[in-house]
Amino acid sequence: MTHNIVFATLIVTLILFAWGRIRHDFVALITLFILVIAGIIDPAQAFKGFGHPAVITVAAVLIIGKGLEFSGLIDLLGKWVMKIGDNMLLQIAVLSVLVAVASAFMNNVGALAIMMPIAIHMARKSGNPPSYILMPIAFASLLGGMITLIGTPPNIIIATFRADEMGEPFGMFDFSPVGLVLTLAGLSFIVLIGWRLLPKRAAKKSDEDTFDIDDYITEVEVVEDAKIIGKTIAEITEISDADMQILGLVRNKKRLHAPDFHEVILKNDIIILETDADDLKTFIEDTKVKLVGDKKFRKDAEGSDKIAVSEAIVMADSTLIGRTASDLRLRSRYGINLLAIARREKRIRRRLDKVVFQTGDVLLLQGREHVLNDTITSIGCLPLAQRSLRIGYQTKIPVALGVFITSIILVVTGLLPVQVAFSMAAVGMVLSGVLPIKNVYTSINWPVIVLLGAMIPVGVALETSGGAKLIASWVLEMGEMMPAWAMLTIILVVTMFLSDIINNAATVVLMAPIAISVASGLGYSSDPFLMAVAVGGSCAFLTPIGHQSNTLVMGPGGYKFTDYWRMGLPLEVIIVLVGVPMIMWAWPL
Repeated sequence: MTHNIVFATLIVTLILFAWGRIRHDFVALITLFILVIAGIIDPAQAFKGFGHPAVITVAAVLIIGKGLEFSGLIDLLGKWVMKIGDNMLLQIAVLSVLVAVASAFMNNVGALAIMMPIAIHMARKSGNPPSYILMPIAFASLLGGMITLIGTPPNIIIATFRADEMGEPFGMFDFSPVGLVLTLAGLSFIVLIGWRLLPKRAAKKSDEDTFDIDDYITEVEVVEDAKIIGKTIAEITEISDADMQILGLVRNKKRLHAPDFHEVILKNDIIILETDADDLKTFIEDTKVKLVGDKKFRKDAEGSDKIAVSEAIVMADSTLIGRTASDLRLRSRYGINLLAIARREKRIRRRLDKVVFQTGDVLLLQGREHVLNDTITSIGCLPLAQRSLRIGYQTKIPVALGVFITSIILVVTGLLPVQVAFSMAAVGMVLSGVLPIKNVYTSINWPVIVLLGAMIPVGVALETSGGAKLIASWVLEMGEMMPAWAMLTIILVVTMFLSDIINNAATVVLMAPIAISVASGLGYSSDPFLMAVAVGGSCAFLTPIGHQSNTLVMGPGGYKFTDYWRMGLPLEVIIVLVGVPMIMWAWPL
């Protein structure tokens, strides 16, 4: 009876995860509370997951990764990468390898986020479509995460499951024999074949448009010295060569939808435009109109720092999602001004300050130059414009590397548990001045921490209720005539499939106890089966929702949902064909 309740709860949980309308961390909490109310999880143990070594390690690794970023190390590498030229194959190869290597030692989303602006700038400079570069480096970030213990949360979770099962966790480089070979195989496919399978998302005017995304929706105000006062909408084209479309007018706080071409423009009118960033700039210069909010923002900032504009993408865990600029009071609370917004495959109908933000929206934001990128990051967005190097921070590179390498040595030699060693390294990043203390808590991906903390007791409940053994018995009955490699393949493929539709950390928490039970039923070591779960949890290549890295490139790359199958499906086949023999070689049954 107990395992039936667990099964029913998990089925609902998987449906909610796949549905995607409710945040994954909130779904995990709901699942936890249901099992507590049902008496399956002891209330005293409900929040034990938040003190779990896996959760602590993930948080520490995120802080360390931010420290490496602030040290200037990645920026320095980025500056070198910019010199490689316009050859598409070389660009994809160098960027993919660099992202994969970085992902082995820091959060893979963080590694991708750092390199994305560089990749976009390179594509823009060389006239190559961003769609050819962005998905390859997103997939490279997932591949690189498989190489080490700290490369991705699934590896950390699997290591702790092994500790519970066998008394000793996987070590720092125990994932390397399998992960390194799979990364090399995956990168070879991506660089030589994979990117050629992707669509060329050409911009509407030329290959040099800002991004392969739909045009921005923005609002401009007809100020006193604007050249279009008294002109009709049709006559605007005689004043400016900008390629844009007028979607509406706001006059006396009332919106005129689809205004007639003979409508005369009056002072203080607000014009709602659809255009790209370059044409928007041209239109403003030609007509002397002002972006809505720009004048007030500059007045508020008068006498302070230089005002700058940056493009940014709304990430999956952003505080903006589900809210409007008006609700958030962006200008008064964060010191930034929303100038325009672009969204893939869907025209925005509302006024700019009433648009509800969604994952993947590309925003044009205005703020004080020296803090704009940090502010954008703090609200869960990724700056897309090319970033300048952090002057003076290069002297911190040896310190940051010293702290990080010391923590790795402590883990490899067994002097300290991984969660303690990396927590000390996180503190060391702050004490050494590499990472400002104000950035410590903002560097942690709290939704992932909450999801892990809530799902770990759920995974334990699946095991203690007998549910994992029951599922394992079903698998064994169906595959009783199958060889061991076939059972290993089933575990790997099922984990990959679930990772494509739900959060990979949640997938690993659910699949690990099942894998252990299957191994026990077959009389084999649990190591190869746990390794199969770790690999499957890291390889979500089929959908944009399977991993944050995939979501992150969807807007700037102009990808559709189905584009991920083009390169993702053959890549997953390669992972299975290479992964199963490698797992059996490195971790004998």
